[in-house]
Amino acid sequence: MADKKSNKELKKSSNYVNRELSWLKFNDRILGEAKDKLIPPFERIKFLGITASNLDEFFMVRIASLMDMVHAGYEKPDIAGLTPAKQLEAIIPETKAFMNSQYITYNRSLLPLLEKNGLRVITHHEDLTEAQGQYVDDFFNKDVYPVLTPMAVDASRPFPLIRNKTLNIGALIRKKDSEETEIATVQVPSVLPRIVHVPGNQEGVQEVILLEQVIEKNIAKLFLNYEVICVHPYRIMRNADLTIDEDDAADLLKEIEKQIKQRQWGEVIRLEVEENIDKALLKELTKQLHVAKENIFFINGPLDLTFLSKLSGLEGYDHLRNPQYTPQPLPEWNQEESIFDQIKRKDIFLHHPYETFEPVVQLIRQAAVDPNVLAIKQTLYRVSSNSPIIAALALAAENGKQVTVLVELKARFDEENNINWAKMLEKTGCHVIYGLRGLKTHSKIALVVRREEDGIKRYVHLGTGNYNDVTARLYTDTGILTASDSIGEDATAVFNMLSGYSEPASWNKLAVAPIWLKNTLLELIRRETENAKAGKQAHIIAKMNSICDPKIMEALYEASNTGVEIDLIVRGICCLRAGVPGLSEHIRVRSIVGNYLEHARILYCYNDGFEEVYMGSADWMPRNLDKRVEIMFPVEDEEAKQQAKHILDVQLSDTLKAYILQPDGTYVKQDLRGKKRISAQDTFCKEAVEAARKEKAVGEDRRTFEPITADASF
Repeated sequence: MADKKSNKELKKSSNYVNRELSWLKFNDRILGEAKDKLIPPFERIKFLGITASNLDEFFMVRIASLMDMVHAGYEKPDIAGLTPAKQLEAIIPETKAFMNSQYITYNRSLLPLLEKNGLRVITHHEDLTEAQGQYVDDFFNKDVYPVLTPMAVDASRPFPLIRNKTLNIGALIRKKDSEETEIATVQVPSVLPRIVHVPGNQEGVQEVILLEQVIEKNIAKLFLNYEVICVHPYRIMRNADLTIDEDDAADLLKEIEKQIKQRQWGEVIRLEVEENIDKALLKELTKQLHVAKENIFFINGPLDLTFLSKLSGLEGYDHLRNPQYTPQPLPEWNQEESIFDQIKRKDIFLHHPYETFEPVVQLIRQAAVDPNVLAIKQTLYRVSSNSPIIAALALAAENGKQVTVLVELKARFDEENNINWAKMLEKTGCHVIYGLRGLKTHSKIALVVRREEDGIKRYVHLGTGNYNDVTARLYTDTGILTASDSIGEDATAVFNMLSGYSEPASWNKLAVAPIWLKNTLLELIRRETENAKAGKQAHIIAKMNSICDPKIMEALYEASNTGVEIDLIVRGICCLRAGVPGLSEHIRVRSIVGNYLEHARILYCYNDGFEEVYMGSADWMPRNLDKRVEIMFPVEDEEAKQQAKHILDVQLSDTLKAYILQPDGTYVKQDLRGKKRISAQDTFCKEAVEAARKEKAVGEDRRTFEPITADASF
């Protein structure tokens, strides 16, 4: 073992990675999936679209926050030793290089691949045939022209507000009897599909063109008395981070509604333009939008690649996608039996999307109509637009149940949706709490209080993911349904804390942020450290989305230096360094990027052979541990504990989708020579299908089924 480092040495900035640069590496791993030739073409374009959507949010929130700090003169360095200004100096060039890689992938790899497989994306209106050009013109005249509003700019007409993330077309125009040029702009309407189908020239090949090219081709029709000198699309990104002074916000609901509207007026932090844009037009756009030179991004291709999510959904190309997977029923789950009887019999372990989200929905649905249910309490962070959970809560209130719902209004980019749900729930008679002052409530907990023959019984759902039936099919999450008395008591205490600011003196089983959770994590890590110091076997396995909390990382470094084996499965941001001699030689970090978004948080501690497993809603980040209401809960039922351990074991065995963090901070996929090809997500799909088949066979006539083959795909 290398020489151990002192606590002072562990704090050195060189031991850590900047959070934003680490996030860019995560987005680069997603781009790696778009480049992977083993993945079906339409899955690859979907991944490329995800990288664009991710980057938009990164700019609107993270880059915007750094710019705010620079404007405010904030110069405190981060854990990696970079001030906000230095971070921007590093991030902007890195982002431009990343976007260049996006468009190389799009232009050189995906466009030819799509055309080879029967889908041609016409990149410029000049490439249309005469017949296609006439079709496009007719489409413009009939469907597009009536929607457009061209905006000219002159002494009497100021430059209009360009809305955040909208695609626009800028033009330099000149009156036919004048030498003076003017700038004009028109927004590409989001109410119309961006992908326009045109008649094809080859049998079996579908051809499409983007809406902005249709408008460009017909731009002269918008400025009949002008000569159009040049025309180019452009797109801006604004600061969309909400800044709410909750101490001064007497009505949090109204304050957030106001701030949502302000997003359209935030500072322009990125201007995207075509790389061949006319210099005079660019100069005018830069002046009108007040954009710094370094925040101009020159694009070799269509602006805003998020349209690829729509393109990947075109009908007729199922053979170019992964087969659709259907979440499986839980083994031994009986839809005909009362859910309360089933939970009371034993804890139920949930693993989405491999297994259905339906038991969670059924808990609230059955509670809503059960005459013995007295109260339902639940936290909501993000829910779907047609949420069955919301409908069940509303029904419960109408049936006279005491329904208390905490709707987190500060859930980023879901604020407006949550405001609408909160108002609707209030109208049905639910008691709605709008979060806690200064804290986001990110915990996922539901409590049902039921009167039974032997007294009051509490049923609890605790999970790692949101109460969203749509994302439950896209995100990997875990949870438990339990009738544990001690957890039920803790759940009651959680809601009393949320509704009445009543902090319990102690907890039976739960660890709750922002007061108790971080200390609990540190104690668990230190216990393994002490065991290693005593010469005992010590092992930590932790799965999460991100890790950047300084105290947690320092504790992990110290544990590694005492010989604790540490395996981290971190989807996104990872600010610690792995495998560095004398610092983290016993720490291994992997990131799994696959069809589903890895979202579960699971912690395993060897504990000198008395193994413990925890799950929860929190990542190991300061925002989660210090500024949010989060819950970590133990998995104590032995069968459920084995299921959680199995998830970790399979993910640590993944050789196909796992990227391994190197000591120099790069991520690489494993060399498959001599290794079995294992995809954790495919393995879980196969296991869920096989378990459902076996249960169905037992339930029908005790017939047995042959195991599915190892090369089956989903």
